[in-house]
Amino acid sequence: MSDILIVDDERDIRELVSDILEDEGYATRLAGNSDDCMAAINTEPPALLILDIWLKDSRMDGIDILKAVKRDNPDVPVVIISGHGNIEIAVAAIKQGAYDFIEKPFNIDQLMVVIRRAMEASRLRRENHSLKRNEVTSADMIGESASFRTMVSQLDKVTKSNGRVMLTGPAGVGKEIAARYIHANSGRANAPFVTVNCAGVEPDRMEEVLFGRETPERGVEPGLLEEAHGGVIYFDEVADMPVGTQSKILRVLVDEQFHRVGGADKVRVDLRVISSTNKDLNVEIKAGTFREELFHRLNVVPIAVPSLEERREDIPVLAEHFIAACNETQGLALRELSDEAVTLMQTMIWPGNVRQLKNLVERVLILGDGTGPIEARELPKDDEIQAEEGRVVLSGALATLPLREAREAFEREYLLTQINRFGGNISRTASFVGMERSALHRKLKSLGVVTSSKSGARVAHVAEAVETAAE
Repeated sequence: MSDILIVDDERDIRELVSDILEDEGYATRLAGNSDDCMAAINTEPPALLILDIWLKDSRMDGIDILKAVKRDNPDVPVVIISGHGNIEIAVAAIKQGAYDFIEKPFNIDQLMVVIRRAMEASRLRRENHSLKRNEVTSADMIGESASFRTMVSQLDKVTKSNGRVMLTGPAGVGKEIAARYIHANSGRANAPFVTVNCAGVEPDRMEEVLFGRETPERGVEPGLLEEAHGGVIYFDEVADMPVGTQSKILRVLVDEQFHRVGGADKVRVDLRVISSTNKDLNVEIKAGTFREELFHRLNVVPIAVPSLEERREDIPVLAEHFIAACNETQGLALRELSDEAVTLMQTMIWPGNVRQLKNLVERVLILGDGTGPIEARELPKDDEIQAEEGRVVLSGALATLPLREAREAFEREYLLTQINRFGGNISRTASFVGMERSALHRKLKSLGVVTSSKSGARVAHVAEAVETAAE
């Protein structure tokens, strides 16, 4: 996309315009009819198209070509020229997406002004799209735990394909970052990455947002599917997409084309689709809120994004990453984490997952004093057990139990937390809690605590028999 394509059925005019543009330093290509024009565009889209409205001995006139270009190559600006100009033709061309309209015989200076402006507008549009792709969310994958490495290994396997991916996991785990990682390491990395916030768009506007619209007053207004042409469309929380829209998206996945709202022409798109959800789509299907056919189209490669509970080992490295990011973007102090702060963070409950950890780090840096290490006292205390002037204050639930049951409940939860903090590593857990490994195994058995493999990592949990007895 570096030259200017000149389309005119009069050889003298197209060669004259070409000579003028080449004298100004532009590269040009020439076409005398619609077939040659479309062939040139399909070979390599130009940076700008100068297009005559009336083309003798052609299957398509200038308006037909304009519609096709705006449909398949919407970033290419089109300047219309005609020797039969009138206000109706000019209005029709502008409504169909032309950048400007010039009547023959044209003034050379006027033509050059329009061309320079059109080229500059095209350049700014491309830069704007590039900035939008890069500014929203990074594709940095931060972590070292087994469950995290398993996920990244799965992501790496799908980056070079065009297979549809379904990312699952609770809110805040970083599903969009995983989607951007796929995009950034794929063959579409330089093409758009467009996010559809399925939960954030009003149901009655979803189709206009996705498909765009055509109206007599405003002409063509592209939707998100067109903006993502050649790249990736990411359906964030796809379970929240309106049922009526789901059937139309299903048709797009099958046909790779659609109609804009209010439009008659079919719009062709080349897309890779990545979706995410924090819901069980099988439950949604049974409830009638999600189409089973769409689920099977989107769920070609399912990948689970682990919660922070499943990757407690990564909390220190994630926190350090967020501290560095806050320092770079907001100028906040570049502080270290004390050992006590790390220990407390690895034992805290994180219902908001990585997003909650990021927010906590930012809050501590904003409210903290000095540049020394972040101490445990600066972190919010757990709701169940709070440190207060050197003693432990119990919540009502634990305080109502007899001593033996309270001790067992505390030991069980304490050891569950420590084992998961160390990624299921019993040796590291025994070393931290100050027990021999064999003694820890006996204690875990007596408390009904077992470990099993989940998402490539060892995770501790209470045996089913103990849970049933507790109920």
